[in-house]
Amino acid sequence: MSPESEAYVLILYYSRSGATARMAAELARGVEASGIAARLRTVPAVSPDTEASLAPVPSEGAPYCTLDDLRQCAGLLMGSPTRFGNMASPLRYFLDQTSDIWLDGSLTGKPAAVFTATGSLHGGQETTLTSMMLPLLHHGMLIAGIPYSEAALMRTSTGGTPYGASHWNKGHTSDLSEDEITLCRALGTRVGQLAQTLAVPAAK
Repeated sequence: MSPESEAYVLILYYSRSGATARMAAELARGVEASGIAARLRTVPAVSPDTEASLAPVPSEGAPYCTLDDLRQCAGLLMGSPTRFGNMASPLRYFLDQTSDIWLDGSLTGKPAAVFTATGSLHGGQETTLTSMMLPLLHHGMLIAGIPYSEAALMRTSTGGTPYGASHWNKGHTSDLSEDEITLCRALGTRVGQLAQTLAVPAAK
């Protein structure tokens, strides 16, 4: 884990079957290849009742994200499995609690990108990616996609879109294809580079 004072790109995600978590790990490799730290964070499942039903720290995987993790990031990569063409409720619930961050403008001008996984080839990947972009635009973030200069975007027969990284969880194995891994890492590197560039004070 990076020191608290170190600049980082936050990789915030929700994963149920493990596919989105695997994408997050590859995105982190791309971020760190750019020369900036990656901070992996997840969100808990939404409780079906009015009482907290999960431990405050997950038993495995990434820690739960705090509002300060989000507020202090230099850039953001946000991911969710597709739920009927939309982001999953746990991620939406977390974002609904970020009004204070919106009010103080902490995320304004910072780069962001999105990623998703589906169990079917045409399972709403692009609508899910755009659904995650909407609250980030309200936060004033600068959205980065995957340019077609990435050769894997042209040849992929699984996941991968110009709107963000994606994965087709064919056979529900959670294994990423080579093209999906390449595109995850490319997107992570792009956001990492943008975070470092945009953090440089403008010349007077």
